[in-house]
Amino acid sequence: MPDFDNPSSVHAPAGLYSHAATVKAGAEMLFISGQIGMRPDGSTPSGAAEQADQVFANIIAILDAHGMGARNIVKLTTFMVAGVDGDAVRAARRKHLGDHRPASTAVYIPALVSPDYLVEVEAVAARD
Repeated sequence: MPDFDNPSSVHAPAGLYSHAATVKAGAEMLFISGQIGMRPDGSTPSGAAEQADQVFANIIAILDAHGMGARNIVKLTTFMVAGVDGDAVRAARRKHLGDHRPASTAVYIPALVSPDYLVEVEAVAARD
């Protein structure tokens, strides 16, 4: 499993993340493409909270398909369309990741590839 670390020489994390994640040589790595809030049937909910919930459900489903779980995530990058409620995205993240705190980046952007999409998250996971 990856190791997570918050050095005392850096401020405490200001959110749901760790400052660093270490993956040992020889670990199996899984790179998950940016996931949007599209359901398995191809539909996309209209609200950011519902899309964020589906985004993280998609990530968990991909991890599960590879014999991994939320604790294997070492890095998340979250893209939110400007104006999206970040608290709603964090709530979905907490629902699906619990207290797991991978290294993370979150940014607001002007738009995603379709105006229907409000949240996109990519992930990197690892296991021994």
